[in-house]
Amino acid sequence: MTSDKDRETILRDVLDRWKAGIDAHRPQQVAALFTEDAIFQGLRPYTVGRPGVAAYYDSQPPGLTAAYRILETAAPADGLVLGYLAVDFSFADRPTLNVYLSVLVKRTEEGWRIGHYQVSRL
Repeated sequence: MTSDKDRETILRDVLDRWKAGIDAHRPQQVAALFTEDAIFQGLRPYTVGRPGVAAYYDSQPPGLTAAYRILETAAPADGLVLGYLAVDFSFADRPTLNVYLSVLVKRTEEGWRIGHYQVSRL
Protein backbone atom coordinates (compact mmCIF):
# COMPACT_ATOMS: atom_id res chain seq x y z
CA MET A 1 0.00 0.00 0.00
CA THR A 2 1.32 3.46 -0.86
CA SER A 3 1.30 6.49 1.43
CA ASP A 4 -0.60 9.71 0.70
CA LYS A 5 2.70 11.32 -0.34
CA ASP A 6 3.60 8.41 -2.65
CA ARG A 7 0.16 8.48 -4.29
CA GLU A 8 0.38 12.22 -4.86
CA THR A 9 3.89 11.89 -6.33
CA ILE A 10 2.69 9.21 -8.76
CA LEU A 11 -0.30 11.30 -9.81
CA ARG A 12 1.76 14.48 -10.23
CA ASP A 13 4.29 12.67 -12.42
CA VAL A 14 1.56 11.52 -14.81
CA LEU A 15 -0.60 14.64 -14.61
CA ASP A 16 2.28 17.10 -15.09
CA ARG A 17 3.06 15.32 -18.38
CA TRP A 18 -0.67 15.30 -19.25
CA LYS A 19 -0.82 19.06 -18.61
CA ALA A 20 2.34 19.69 -20.66
CA GLY A 21 0.87 17.79 -23.61
CA ILE A 22 -2.42 19.71 -23.42
CA ASP A 23 -0.71 23.09 -23.03
CA ALA A 24 1.52 22.39 -26.07
CA HIS A 25 -1.41 20.95 -28.09
CA ARG A 26 0.31 17.58 -28.57
CA PRO A 27 -2.55 15.05 -28.62
CA GLN A 28 -0.30 12.04 -29.33
CA GLN A 29 1.87 12.94 -26.33
CA VAL A 30 -1.25 13.09 -24.15
CA ALA A 31 -2.62 9.80 -25.54
CA ALA A 32 0.67 8.02 -24.76
CA LEU A 33 -0.04 8.63 -21.05
CA PHE A 34 -3.09 6.36 -21.24
CA THR A 35 -3.27 2.57 -21.30
CA GLU A 36 -4.06 0.88 -24.61
CA ASP A 37 -7.54 0.05 -23.29
CA ALA A 38 -8.21 3.22 -21.29
CA ILE A 39 -11.80 4.27 -20.78
CA PHE A 40 -11.90 8.01 -21.50
CA GLN A 41 -14.87 10.25 -20.68
CA GLY A 42 -14.27 13.89 -21.50
CA LEU A 43 -17.22 16.21 -22.11
CA ARG A 44 -18.37 14.19 -25.11
CA PRO A 45 -19.33 10.53 -25.50
CA TYR A 46 -16.73 8.18 -24.12
CA THR A 47 -14.05 6.33 -26.06
CA VAL A 48 -11.82 3.37 -25.34
CA GLY A 49 -8.12 3.40 -26.17
CA ARG A 50 -5.41 5.84 -27.15
CA PRO A 51 -6.78 6.75 -30.62
CA GLY A 52 -9.94 8.18 -29.04
CA VAL A 53 -7.91 10.15 -26.49
CA ALA A 54 -5.70 11.57 -29.25
CA ALA A 55 -8.73 12.51 -31.36
CA TYR A 56 -10.39 14.23 -28.40
CA TYR A 57 -7.36 16.39 -27.61
CA ASP A 58 -6.64 17.05 -31.29
CA SER A 59 -10.12 18.58 -31.55
CA GLN A 60 -9.44 21.03 -28.73
CA PRO A 61 -8.71 24.64 -29.73
CA PRO A 62 -5.17 26.00 -29.83
CA GLY A 63 -4.33 27.89 -26.67
CA LEU A 64 -6.15 25.45 -24.35
CA THR A 65 -4.29 25.03 -21.05
CA ALA A 66 -4.98 22.97 -17.95
CA ALA A 67 -4.34 23.70 -14.28
CA TYR A 68 -5.13 21.03 -11.72
CA ARG A 69 -5.32 20.53 -7.97
CA ILE A 70 -5.33 17.10 -6.39
CA LEU A 71 -8.22 16.94 -3.92
CA GLU A 72 -8.11 13.29 -2.84
CA THR A 73 -6.09 10.15 -3.46
CA ALA A 74 -6.61 6.47 -2.70
CA ALA A 75 -4.95 3.16 -3.50
CA PRO A 76 -7.77 0.67 -4.19
CA ALA A 77 -5.25 -2.12 -4.92
CA ASP A 78 -1.54 -2.68 -5.41
CA GLY A 79 -0.41 -0.96 -8.61
CA LEU A 80 -3.44 1.37 -8.77
CA VAL A 81 -3.79 5.00 -7.68
CA LEU A 82 -7.10 6.84 -7.74
CA GLY A 83 -7.09 10.61 -7.96
CA TYR A 84 -9.91 13.13 -7.63
CA LEU A 85 -8.99 16.56 -8.97
CA ALA A 86 -10.28 20.05 -9.66
CA VAL A 87 -9.21 21.14 -13.14
CA ASP A 88 -9.46 24.56 -14.77
CA PHE A 89 -9.30 24.45 -18.57
CA SER A 90 -8.45 27.92 -19.90
CA PHE A 91 -9.13 29.06 -23.46
CA ALA A 92 -7.81 31.97 -25.49
CA ASP A 93 -11.28 33.14 -26.54
CA ARG A 94 -13.79 32.08 -23.87
CA PRO A 95 -14.22 31.75 -20.12
CA THR A 96 -12.34 29.14 -18.12
CA LEU A 97 -14.11 25.80 -17.74
CA ASN A 98 -13.99 24.43 -14.18
CA VAL A 99 -14.48 20.66 -13.89
CA TYR A 100 -13.80 17.74 -11.60
CA LEU A 101 -11.73 14.85 -12.83
CA SER A 102 -11.36 11.29 -11.57
CA VAL A 103 -8.42 9.27 -12.84
CA LEU A 104 -7.33 5.74 -12.14
CA VAL A 105 -3.61 5.41 -12.76
CA LYS A 106 -2.19 1.93 -13.29
CA ARG A 107 1.37 0.64 -13.08
CA THR A 108 2.23 -0.94 -16.46
CA GLU A 109 5.37 -2.14 -18.24
CA GLU A 110 5.52 1.37 -19.76
CA GLY A 111 5.32 3.01 -16.32
CA TRP A 112 2.29 4.61 -14.70
CA ARG A 113 -0.55 5.15 -17.20
CA ILE A 114 -4.13 6.42 -16.98
CA GLY A 115 -6.58 3.53 -17.30
CA HIS A 116 -9.77 5.46 -16.53
CA TYR A 117 -10.52 9.19 -16.95
CA GLN A 118 -13.86 10.81 -16.21
CA VAL A 119 -14.72 14.51 -16.19
CA SER A 120 -17.80 15.96 -14.54
CA ARG A 121 -19.24 19.44 -14.36
CA LEU A 122 -20.81 19.86 -10.93
